[in-house]
Amino acid sequence: MMKIIFLTLIALSVSCTCFSQTQTNTYSLVLENASVVNVTTGKIAYKRLIAISGDTIKAIDDTKKVKQYKADRYIDLSGKYVMPGLWDMHVHFRGGDGLIQANKDLLPLFLSYGITTVRECGGDMTPSVMNWRKQITEGTLAGPRIFTSGPKIDGPKSTWAGSLEVETPEQVTKALDSLQKINVDFVKIYESKISGQTFLDIITQAENRGLTTSGHMPYSVKLKDAVERGLDASEHLYYIFKACSSKEDSITNAIIQSENTARPIGLFAALPSIYNTYDAKTADRLFRYLGKRKFSLVPTLFISKTLNAIKETDHSADKLLPYIDSKLQATYAGRVNSAKRASDESTAFSKKYALKASSLIPQMQRRGINIMAGSDCGAYNSYVYPGESLHEELKLLVASGLTPAQALQSATINGARFMGVNEFYGSLARGKSSDLIVLDTNPLNNIQAIDQINMVISNGKAYNRLELDKLLNSIKR
Repeated sequence: MMKIIFLTLIALSVSCTCFSQTQTNTYSLVLENASVVNVTTGKIAYKRLIAISGDTIKAIDDTKKVKQYKADRYIDLSGKYVMPGLWDMHVHFRGGDGLIQANKDLLPLFLSYGITTVRECGGDMTPSVMNWRKQITEGTLAGPRIFTSGPKIDGPKSTWAGSLEVETPEQVTKALDSLQKINVDFVKIYESKISGQTFLDIITQAENRGLTTSGHMPYSVKLKDAVERGLDASEHLYYIFKACSSKEDSITNAIIQSENTARPIGLFAALPSIYNTYDAKTADRLFRYLGKRKFSLVPTLFISKTLNAIKETDHSADKLLPYIDSKLQATYAGRVNSAKRASDESTAFSKKYALKASSLIPQMQRRGINIMAGSDCGAYNSYVYPGESLHEELKLLVASGLTPAQALQSATINGARFMGVNEFYGSLARGKSSDLIVLDTNPLNNIQAIDQINMVISNGKAYNRLELDKLLNSIKR
């Protein structure tokens, strides 16, 4: 229902803008001589003009016809490449009241790296996030468009502050009522303390309400059981990888039997057994099934790479560290100390697992799983900087075997499709969103081109490189 209302409002906005355009016959902006990147087909249309009014593309045409398009402003993009704005499908705004401003100051970082939309996956400052979203939509705050889950749903005494703690079906009902009341965009489930049965109950109740669900899955649940209930997506690769084991049933049973004992088997304790029992045929059957179910996955490769390398990496000279509030930097200590305590053998296994899991992404993509790029940036996730981390995620997706076009899809149209707004967002076409980025070189030839951002248009406002740098300087410590 929320998606229907959102799309209806977009349609009304577009229709009103079209009427105004017909009356004035003047566009707010015309981009000339652009090389337009079609992220869906992986092709480029050269020497195009893009006529924009506010937040909507009104026409894409041959540049030779530019005199037919009266505009308030013209920009010549000769030699430049234009593509949809990037979507980061897994970010966090969190850390408590003392970090609200520090989180708000991250918004310019996203824009500077061409990220015009983020999917916020649960935190403890939902009222502030909702307020930022409103201000961004109204044009009074510079930042990416925000889709949010609001608070996570977890079990009693959950790991993350701000989570809705549930244990019974009645508590699940109240939690979903509260999320719908604040008009969240999807439901994020977390597994730190939740029981397998409660996890499945949440999915069932959310599905009955027409709500989209995603999250972490307790290892006491099998992936297919959750998908059959209606689970729409998984964050990270652990949960899909478990279902690739030829011994998934016995491993799951062992985990269930260990619950409420002195030594319960957790995710990381079970992972070596899962790794050693990976089966290619089981994996392919699973990927085909998930593809038919239009299942989505956010792999979050870059955060795994970053955390696995913390022991041997000096981050003190990171170029983006001065843009992160010192109070937010202080939250990095937990993961840093945990990584330093890990044995060399454990660290080596984590790297080996990450390499194996990421190598499966091209096969998942071929079987129809909707791959979505997400960074997992935010407080507590050490040295995973907003903006830059999504760029590195896309490079790792290409390194895993995706083509540059497929990687770009994971950060544009795939996210819009998951959120149910791909009729307006995620690709460049007449009548669709004018959120876009301008690159100096062709990203289809080399994914590194996403680092060379010349201009960003977000929510109807164009930012050239100088203006983007000014936004960054406003938050530099």
